[in-house]
Amino acid sequence: MKKTRTITVAAAGVLALGLTACSSGGSGSADISAKPDYSGSISILTAAAGDPLGSYFENLVKDYKKLHPGVKITLAQETDDNAIKDKEKVLIGSQSLPDIYFSYAGNWGENFAANGLAADLSSVIAPGTTWGDTFGEGSLNAFKYDGKYYGIPQYVDGKFMGYNKKIFGDLGLSVPTTFDELISDCSTIKAAGYVPIAFGNKDGWPGLHYLGQLFAYDVPQKTRDADLLPKTAKYTDPGYLEGMKQFQQLVTACTGDGTNSNGVTYTTAQQQQATGKAAMYYQELIEFDSVNTKDSQIAKDGFGIFPLPAAAGAKGDTAALEAAPEGYMINKKSKNAALALDFMKFVMNTKNATTLSSPPYGQPSAVKDVVTDQIATPAVAEGTKLVNDAKSTVVWLDMANVPSVGDAWVSVSEGLVSGSLTPEAALKAVRQASEKAK
Repeated sequence: MKKTRTITVAAAGVLALGLTACSSGGSGSADISAKPDYSGSISILTAAAGDPLGSYFENLVKDYKKLHPGVKITLAQETDDNAIKDKEKVLIGSQSLPDIYFSYAGNWGENFAANGLAADLSSVIAPGTTWGDTFGEGSLNAFKYDGKYYGIPQYVDGKFMGYNKKIFGDLGLSVPTTFDELISDCSTIKAAGYVPIAFGNKDGWPGLHYLGQLFAYDVPQKTRDADLLPKTAKYTDPGYLEGMKQFQQLVTACTGDGTNSNGVTYTTAQQQQATGKAAMYYQELIEFDSVNTKDSQIAKDGFGIFPLPAAAGAKGDTAALEAAPEGYMINKKSKNAALALDFMKFVMNTKNATTLSSPPYGQPSAVKDVVTDQIATPAVAEGTKLVNDAKSTVVWLDMANVPSVGDAWVSVSEGLVSGSLTPEAALKAVRQASEKAK
């Protein structure tokens, strides 16, 4: 299972060098508007190595070559997370980035765009274009940098509160629509002998997911966008303190282990939900089927989802959804960029997107209307639609920030959980990290 990852400072440092990558001997800027040369060659780097995803791109290459026998394709595959990041660092350093390469949304993808390593795909994939309109707008915007679109989102992920329908029904609870209602429901659930919200923050990122969503609700988007860049960051908006206070309130009132949650793994939280011991668990879309298995108690009780509710009067974007697609970019120096684009359109057609979203791959496609109850569980289909329909999405907090600030947020989330940091002290630490990153 892919999990949120924190990009190291060293990794981003290589990207930030601004080295001009070359591909297939290309020079100049990629021409994505040209007619594809079906006698040409392209190179591809994925993050799909291993089971079950490894065969997906292998099969795509075979199928594409059946349509275009003259095309030469070199496929290299790495596993998600550190392996792909390390590989891309090496390729950038040797100026041999392939024609098509995997990218995370957020700061990782931004470095490719800002340093001339990614082609501007706005003319073909921006919202309002024929191809662009087949994707969720929020997923496209996750790869939007300085007003231009650089990424092709392949699959989506999002954050939702998964809940036990039987527990809610037995206690007479409805899905909460405000943060205060959620806190109130926690008291009712706890009194009935259940863990209100399963929570394990040993890996650091679960707390960040709460904070990222709450900040989207409590801090205006323009302010958040400015604060993501050290050169414009101020971190003075009171919404940050409000979001952190809400997070601490939730940890204290709703989680079974409270301030000791830093010693609990997220897999323990999953088990509490799967066995019916916890009424809720804040989880990623790609986790749904890991806990809602055929023989689990949650499957017998009924598994439902809802977005983490915003507080009444929140001053940010209360419709924003925390979601992070992963996808691919085309090398700005590729001499066969038009062919690379044609291949990616083939990858993202309805047939291949459906295959990606179905067993054994099970990666919810970023293509709209592909993930349905016919190929996925109802919760996965519902969650994917919510992500693809979202007009505004927020990338994971550690991925959205430059690495050193992302690291600071990880430390801060742990301090907020344990109570060793006040929101004021936490914000000061992040502000200091941002100032050092200028």
